[in-house]
Amino acid sequence: MARLLYIQASPRGGRSYSTAAADAFVAAYKIGHPGDTVETLNVFHADLPVFDGAALEAKYAIMHGQEHTSQQRLAWSSVEAVIAQFKRADKYLVAVPMWTFGIPYRLKQYIDVLVQPGYTFGIDANGYKGLVTGRPATVVYARGGEYPPGTPGEAYDLQKRYMELILGFIGFTDIRTIVVGPTLEGTREDQERVRVAGIELARAAGRDF
Repeated sequence: MARLLYIQASPRGGRSYSTAAADAFVAAYKIGHPGDTVETLNVFHADLPVFDGAALEAKYAIMHGQEHTSQQRLAWSSVEAVIAQFKRADKYLVAVPMWTFGIPYRLKQYIDVLVQPGYTFGIDANGYKGLVTGRPATVVYARGGEYPPGTPGEAYDLQKRYMELILGFIGFTDIRTIVVGPTLEGTREDQERVRVAGIELARAAGRDF
C-alpha cells in the first residue's frame, strides 16, 4: 500500500483551477489504487513553522556541528515534523497556482522548511545530492496567461521552472506536469473550457500514477 501526499497551494477552495484539476486526479487515483492512502496538506491551512530566530539558528548549529540549545531544539522539532510528514510519502501531487509569475508565498515557506541539509539533500565531494529519491511527483500548474517555450513570455514563467528546479534538487527525477491555462483569457465560456480540459487531463493522469 502506497501513500500519496497531496499538497494544495491555493486558498481559493473550489474556485481554484489547480485544486479542481488535482482533486480530479485524486478521485481517479483512488479508483485505480483502492488500497493506497491519500494525505492532503493545504499550506494555507497548515501550521507551518516560521523559519526565523531559533529555527534558523538551529539550522546553522547543525551545519557547524554544534549542539542545539533547548530553544533551538524545540524550534527544530517543528521543522523535523514537517520534513517527516513529507518523506513518509511514496508519491506526490502538488497543485500550484501562479502568483506574480511564481508560486504562492505559503508554498515557498513550506519549501524553505523542507529543504534542509542532511534531511532532503546532502553535500559530498561531487556537490549537492538529493535525498528524496525513487518517488514520482505530479505537479498541476494553473496560470492566467500563456508562457510558451521559445517565446519572450517564457522568461516570465518562474512557477514551473522553480518547482522543477527545487524538486530536482532534493532528488526527484520522475516529475510529471499538467498545465491548466490560460485561466484569465477570453470569455467565461472559454475559461470554463480551460477548467474542464484541465480536469480531464488530470483525471487521465491520476488513473496511471
